[in-house]
Amino acid sequence: MQYQSTRDHTVKLSAAQAIARGLSRDGGLFVPVSFPVLPADAIGKLIHMPYIDRAVYIMKLFLDDFSESELKAYASGAYSSNGFSHPDVAPVSRLDDTTSFLELWHGPTCAFKDMALQMLPHLLSASLDKTGETKDVCILVATSGDTGKAALDGFCDVPRTKIMVFYPEDGVSDIQKLQMTTQCGANVGVSAVVGNFDDAQSGVKAIFSDENLRNKLNKNGYFLSSANSINWGRLLPQIVYYVSAYCDLIKSGSIISGERINFCVPTGNFGNILAGFYAKKIGLPIHKLICASNSNDVLTDFINTGVYDKNRAFMTTISPSMDILISSNLERLLFDLSGRDDALITEYMKALSAGGRYTASPGIMAHIREDFSCDRCTDAETKETIRELYKTHHYLIDTHTAVAYYVLQKYRKETDDTTKTVIVSTASPFKFCESVLDALDEPLEPEEETALSGIDLIDRLEEVSGVSAPESLKLLRGKTIRFNECVSRDEMPAVVERFLNRI
Repeated sequence: MQYQSTRDHTVKLSAAQAIARGLSRDGGLFVPVSFPVLPADAIGKLIHMPYIDRAVYIMKLFLDDFSESELKAYASGAYSSNGFSHPDVAPVSRLDDTTSFLELWHGPTCAFKDMALQMLPHLLSASLDKTGETKDVCILVATSGDTGKAALDGFCDVPRTKIMVFYPEDGVSDIQKLQMTTQCGANVGVSAVVGNFDDAQSGVKAIFSDENLRNKLNKNGYFLSSANSINWGRLLPQIVYYVSAYCDLIKSGSIISGERINFCVPTGNFGNILAGFYAKKIGLPIHKLICASNSNDVLTDFINTGVYDKNRAFMTTISPSMDILISSNLERLLFDLSGRDDALITEYMKALSAGGRYTASPGIMAHIREDFSCDRCTDAETKETIRELYKTHHYLIDTHTAVAYYVLQKYRKETDDTTKTVIVSTASPFKFCESVLDALDEPLEPEEETALSGIDLIDRLEEVSGVSAPESLKLLRGKTIRFNECVSRDEMPAVVERFLNRI
């Protein structure tokens, strides 16, 4: 199977080459030249498999230059009981007859990014060997909160890799920041960036496009790659958990094989929900993918109007991992639904870069609306959702999952769609303690806001909710801060050079 760039169909690479490179030199994203289709008996087989074997089965469809035994070793290492606290890895928790939660936060960093970023280091290391790459890889990551820590954890001390993470200075929760700035490992670096996530992401993309810097790094024995969901090796493992959730619903008797279901996904960069679209594309019986936005509702506006316009006020919300105005993975969807028109996609992306907006064709938008619905949720609505769900079901959710639950309820009222739906639950509520406590009518007193640390708030939320916090978060207590640098976007290339020179 070959992979091509969304901006130049003549660029074709093997899976290993695409994973190693991360981003095409023309700025495009790699996608399969053609998509596989689930065999007719696939679901029947997968139902009886543990998560590790499900991951091997699905990924092998896309990675024909990796053997089944290789993938089994990688999946076993990624999803072992040492890293994941739940035996099912990605369990489905049933709320009622029509609604379930796919809990993707039982990994080492308590966010859904672990599902892919515990696998990517294995795929990337193997890809370097398969492609005969002699240079070490420097992985650059822009994060809105969860990707950074998950990538740092996954790549910590992995041979032949260095990883540098950039996060927005005031755009992550206290726990997310503590997770990143205390990260151990000799091959890791972390820096805050003045501005928001889009500033960090644009800075990383600019580094990838900087030919002079790339040549300089090449001479020093490094090449650049990415652990963001622009890397196919990061996106592919996310397809697995959609298929796995469907199998678990059948196994529990919640649905019958072949029954169509909905997924409601909180998303900012569009990678998580795009994986659901790809699961549908290979044959999973999905009716609707419901896109849930917070107040940074650029995706909701786009799906409703066909105009993608990032020229708007950036909102800092209590669901910070979705505080994004440039949704990189949307490019892959547009490429697919445009009939793989690389010239058109290049035109759209140039317009976005130059003027901050583009208008998708009516044909593309008609296809998008067949598969996707969308809506938004404010911070006040997010808190009310957390409070009501805990009050009525004693089920505690984080701020991002609450956005999805709210949007799902609104969708059902407006459409009368009674299709059984899985809400993709993306993070532990203990990563956003202050906001969740406020939602439960346990706000901090003014003097507590400065006196209490993020760890203290974990203790408070445990006491208030009666729910146990993940051990990996409790272990942050007493850890030493290793990284406290904060730079402008223009300084990011120099940070990367200094980082590599000191290692």
